[in-house]
Amino acid sequence: MHHPLNLAEIKRIRLWHVAHKDEHPLEYQLWDGVLCCWLMGWVGWMPVLMFELLWVGPLCLLGSAAPRLYVAWRAHAHRAQRLRCDWLSSRA
Repeated sequence: MHHPLNLAEIKRIRLWHVAHKDEHPLEYQLWDGVLCCWLMGWVGWMPVLMFELLWVGPLCLLGSAAPRLYVAWRAHAHRAQRLRCDWLSSRA
């Protein structure tokens, strides 16, 4: 089932990671990296368009989709029982 990832979902996942930072430090830092890529993806469009750096466009697109891709990957691994993902179980 496809579940859209909006800002409320990103915030909810972020709050879970902050609350469980001590138990899951690597997962906390990984989510921070995903959010950093997401922000760089959105902010990167301005120089791409201003300076006509079209070769950077696919990287911006990938960065913009980073949270959605990460959540989809984690959900797939969780369903396959390759890793446990507690913050997925609280998804609305």
